[in-house]
Amino acid sequence: MKLIIAAIKPFKLEEVREALTSIGVRGMMVTEIKGFGSQSGHTEIYRGAEYAVNFVPKIKLEIVVSNGMVDQVVETIATTAKTDKIGDGKIFVLDVESAVRVRTGETNDDAI
Repeated sequence: MKLIIAAIKPFKLEEVREALTSIGVRGMMVTEIKGFGSQSGHTEIYRGAEYAVNFVPKIKLEIVVSNGMVDQVVETIATTAKTDKIGDGKIFVLDVESAVRVRTGETNDDAI
């Protein structure tokens, strides 16, 4: 099993969710986050005053999938979230040692 963590632009969330659902992803965790990468934030003007926005709003997706689905899920997120502009996000893939579905006690692949 693998944990896929993706940081994407907020307005892409629904499109990414629909694409993942269509390939068989059954669940995900979504968190509103703020961060910065190579763009290091930006400046904005509000009521005539310029101020720095050091952290950019993003959405973090956390998805646990079986090893056989990893490449398809990563490719789906990457193509669906892409805008060809700076700040499109990142995708990380980590190993998951075990999983348990609390309600039924199912473990590992059965739990996801």
